[in-house]
Amino acid sequence: MSTYKLTYFKGRGRAELVRLVFVAAGVPYEDVRVEMSAWPALKPSAPFGQLPMLEVDGVKLCQSITMARYLARKFNLAGKTELDQARADMIVDCIEDTIKPLLAFAFEKDEARKAELKTKYVGEQLPNYLTLLEGIVKTNNGGDGFLVGDGLTWADLSVLTTYDWLKMAGIEAEFAKHPKLDALRQRVAKLPKVAEWLAKRPVTEF
Repeated sequence: MSTYKLTYFKGRGRAELVRLVFVAAGVPYEDVRVEMSAWPALKPSAPFGQLPMLEVDGVKLCQSITMARYLARKFNLAGKTELDQARADMIVDCIEDTIKPLLAFAFEKDEARKAELKTKYVGEQLPNYLTLLEGIVKTNNGGDGFLVGDGLTWADLSVLTTYDWLKMAGIEAEFAKHPKLDALRQRVAKLPKVAEWLAKRPVTEF
């Protein structure tokens, strides 16, 4: 049986989707959370010098989406058919597009520029992306099941991390304007293994 070690900072951030795949699959892993001050010494050992980093039997992987996709396929959370897997990948990529503008203003140091980017995101970009995702939800079983096929995939788990990012930015109320998408989020959050994790995971700033 393979061994897994996930290394990231003390936060949810880019590592949380990977953690959720482990959780949903019921697969044990080592969840290593490092202080920012420890990163300079650790950085040379990480592929491409970034976190999160996943070690599978000692082999190191970076890029959070790559790691989550790999694990989803390994643990049967990627979709049952090749077409379902492609649809799940498509949705996760769309969600990545939804989050990137948020990260742009979150890490912007110029306050005027930060406010400008946030206004555009909340007023234009986010509603557009969430409307598109709402439409995708509705195409599968009328929006009352999962995003792809008839079972949980990593695409559904990525909806939870999207909500986390919006909540960190104080704009999670936008989700409620898209009822099928928000209902999906709540259904996934109530799955026993996922609910247990959400209740016990460390409370962090990001």
